[in-house]
Amino acid sequence: MRIIIVGSTGTIGSHVAAELEKRHEVIRASATRGPLKVNITLASSIRAMYRFVGRFDAVVCTAGTAYFGPFHAMKEKDFYTGIKSKMMGQINLVMLGKNKISDGGSFTLTTGILYRDPVRDGAVLSMVNNAIHGFVLGASIELKRGVRINAVAPGLAEASAAQLASFFPGHVPVPMWKIVQGYVKSVEGFDTGKVIDVLS
Repeated sequence: MRIIIVGSTGTIGSHVAAELEKRHEVIRASATRGPLKVNITLASSIRAMYRFVGRFDAVVCTAGTAYFGPFHAMKEKDFYTGIKSKMMGQINLVMLGKNKISDGGSFTLTTGILYRDPVRDGAVLSMVNNAIHGFVLGASIELKRGVRINAVAPGLAEASAAQLASFFPGHVPVPMWKIVQGYVKSVEGFDTGKVIDVLS
């Protein structure tokens, strides 16, 4: 398969790319590094990426940011980073790629455990993750030509635990190899419309 990995230089994306490269042609895309740059908050940038790549069989997105901070201090504007980046950025990868992807191809989006196990300061991430899950569910029954779509929802990654553990009390860190297998299941498997939880 010819697979585009958006967010391929990040903590999770770099490991997913390394695993899939063992069996497939991987095109690495990133907001800041590497030969293929894409800003998922801009539809024009996503279109340019697809034009550059040409034929592809799968898209994996591990990119996207959102506000993380105290709920009592949040303003309306704090929601929009997550809406524009992690939510609409990923949705637009599908919307702008759905007619370009090969028959039987797949889209794999990324959310996280906060969709059902919230933590303090994470209200925006909980909202955005659930929005992505709703989109995956709805889109899965309307995508044509056998195209599949899933979301991977990892728990707290071991690789990030040292920096983030204080924000995730009681969450057991998940080994990176296990998180990677969630993406492998989505790309190489047969499911569609699924949220693939990856927990310890």
